[in-house]
Amino acid sequence: MSENNEHKEASTPNPDLHRVLPGKRTWLERTLGAIETVGNKLPDPAVLFFLLMILVWVLSAVLAPIQFSAVHPSTGEAIQVVNQLSGSEMANFLVNMVSVFVNFAPLGIVLVALLGVGVAEHTGFINAGLRRLLGWTSVRLLTPMVILVAIISHTAADAGYVVVIPLGAVMFYAAGRHPLAGIAAAFAGVSGGFSANFIPSAIDPMLAGITEAAGQVLDPTLQVNPLVNWFFMAASSFVVISVGWWLTDKVVEPRLIKDTPVDGDMSDMPRMEGLSATEARGLFWATTSVVVAIALMTIAVLMPDSPLRDPNPELAFHESITSFGAPLMRSIVPLIFIFFLIPGIVYGYVAGTIETHKDIIKGMTRAMESMGYYIVMAFFAAQFIAAFSASNLGILLAVNGAEFLQALNLPAQLTIVGIVALTMFVNLFVGSASAKWLIIAPIFVPMLMQLGISPELTQAAYRVGDSTSNILTPLLPYFPLVVVFCKKYFKDAGIGTLISMMLPYAVALSIIWTIFLLIYWGLGIPLGLQASYTYP
Repeated sequence: MSENNEHKEASTPNPDLHRVLPGKRTWLERTLGAIETVGNKLPDPAVLFFLLMILVWVLSAVLAPIQFSAVHPSTGEAIQVVNQLSGSEMANFLVNMVSVFVNFAPLGIVLVALLGVGVAEHTGFINAGLRRLLGWTSVRLLTPMVILVAIISHTAADAGYVVVIPLGAVMFYAAGRHPLAGIAAAFAGVSGGFSANFIPSAIDPMLAGITEAAGQVLDPTLQVNPLVNWFFMAASSFVVISVGWWLTDKVVEPRLIKDTPVDGDMSDMPRMEGLSATEARGLFWATTSVVVAIALMTIAVLMPDSPLRDPNPELAFHESITSFGAPLMRSIVPLIFIFFLIPGIVYGYVAGTIETHKDIIKGMTRAMESMGYYIVMAFFAAQFIAAFSASNLGILLAVNGAEFLQALNLPAQLTIVGIVALTMFVNLFVGSASAKWLIIAPIFVPMLMQLGISPELTQAAYRVGDSTSNILTPLLPYFPLVVVFCKKYFKDAGIGTLISMMLPYAVALSIIWTIFLLIYWGLGIPLGLQASYTYP
């Protein structure tokens, strides 16, 4: 079948997507179906977060009188569980309720970014762009392309969660494939392969800084290059794409087609028809506007004494751009807003899909209306995460787990596997990548240095474990958002739906990526710049 015919046939939505298909299920499909059923019997995610918050309150009250021997790795003080039901803590809860919600990081990121995306969607720019992109891409290669784009999106901080995941669903459905499979593939690339990337991002210097500080406890002269894991993480991109491609096409999507009918409102979904002359002209000028905007921003970054770079004179040029403190890195979300808003407006006026500024505001309004459910979930998620953090329960679990692994005194290879497993466990309770590494690094970086294992290798193992378990924990700040994306296509979607979709990716990636790290280490391939496997 030629590629053009393949696209032509895909222009009509696949009727099989809208009904449950009969037939025998494999043991894996039955297992994942059971996980989905059990998971979806859990309360609504918003209520679940509320109940978890109550549980944290009760546990903190029970454990607060107990004196634990675990020591906080950063302060050196004994970890004490804080009773969240005490009068002072309940007063703080009431006083801080609004600020905790307003300052919940994913909330602002999602809403601001979607203001621009809403305009681009409302005017038809995204629709036209996807139709043109799908016209160039074989349906068979759609999965790896979506995962690749998701991996590259790491460069723009959390943009992948807000932009790539919903677009993955749109692209799959427009190509006659199951939209939830598009969400799964994109989520696997954005979150499951979080550390894998060909392009350095702000996470590299942030983690390297923590690693360096942890190692200097043992060696005050230790210096860690921000790109110590770059080569390994770039190579890992191929692992994530390969595993994600096979699982999506051979395991996840076949099960979704059988058991998860699409029952959402598909009236506004793009189809595969070719672009009209007006649409093509609008897409050309919209794309041109993006290129011009990127060129102007690049000039602004490269100019001497650019205000977009980190002013620290001790940083190399590339570090001043990618540093976590660089204004450019801290402006990623506003830039997403701008880079969707500009082409959306240009396309709208050229293609004639908007007439006045009121149409632009209408697009923003529609985007915010679709986020009502997420805002409710974000309120309860923010309160739970704040209570969990204030109680010190998460730190206590992490430190005790680290001490257990240390007591096992395993060989170097098994210790690295243990670091991956411990990180996956901690990730179920502590969502932030930097927060987890701040807890784990001060214990394991010096410990493994004494065993002859370099900080660079320890950090690489941490990044594997952190990435592969992101897609399973409802405590990931963006997990509720992905559930909302699923509900657009499957009204009964819940936590169980998403976990059953992502479990194959988490299991496969954790095993294959860890084996890849061990092989990479065994072959002695450089981890990155100024990196070694041994210490000293």
